[in-house]
Amino acid sequence: MSTETPPRDDPAAGSYLAVEQSPEFASLRKALRNFVFPMTVAFFVWYALYVILSAYARDFMGVKIVGHINVALVFGLLQFVSTFLIAWLYSRYASRRIDPLAEQLKARVEEGARR
Repeated sequence: MSTETPPRDDPAAGSYLAVEQSPEFASLRKALRNFVFPMTVAFFVWYALYVILSAYARDFMGVKIVGHINVALVFGLLQFVSTFLIAWLYSRYASRRIDPLAEQLKARVEEGARR
């Protein structure tokens, strides 16, 4: 991050810098990281498991479950399911944790702009 002072002809830049350095903004970023980082790691591990099993456990992945549907196809489809599940979970998390913090920060910024 740069510690340069904003240009004098742009008063909004000073406001944004103040917001970025505020404890409210730090808590907003922390709330976002608390969801994004663990979920990203979980998804990458899940995806890597699928890729590794496809490459090295061909017999297991080729096991037929019903008709021509095998374990590999089910795992592949579950990748899509997990993507939509993560999006849904994020939507719920954001509406409960992130959006209220963002609204508080927005109100504080707008209050400061009226002065």
